[in-house]
Amino acid sequence: MNKLKKSFLLLFLFFGLSQGFSQVYKFKTTGLSVAAKGEKGKFGEWSELKPVSIVINLDTKKNRITIYSEAIQAFEIIEYLPDEENATDIVYSFVCKDNSGEDCTLSFITRKNQQNRKQLYVKYSNRVLAYNIVSLL
Repeated sequence: MNKLKKSFLLLFLFFGLSQGFSQVYKFKTTGLSVAAKGEKGKFGEWSELKPVSIVINLDTKKNRITIYSEAIQAFEIIEYLPDEENATDIVYSFVCKDNSGEDCTLSFITRKNQQNRKQLYVKYSNRVLAYNIVSLL
């Protein structure tokens, strides 16, 4: 009986602590630019930066990233990739599936040499969307 109590206690602590580390991060976009792959398989020029104001949620508890654009874009996080940091950037990337089941990678990037400007890249095999973002509290 004592082992059973200890097992329940450990199970409770494990699930309680793992829930405690889950968070929701909110962002707002300020601009959007896109690039598409051309016939030769290389990405073309970025489009002109278009001002946009869209809310983005990163919910680690639900393993979901949601972009509340005119057509809501929901991404299920399949894999949390290791954080990357170098002299110019800090990158947090996620392998995801979008609402239609298409594979993509979302990367939140902080540009250290650009006054910590933040961006979100949504990368598909044939296109990339780049949002300039700011954190919401």
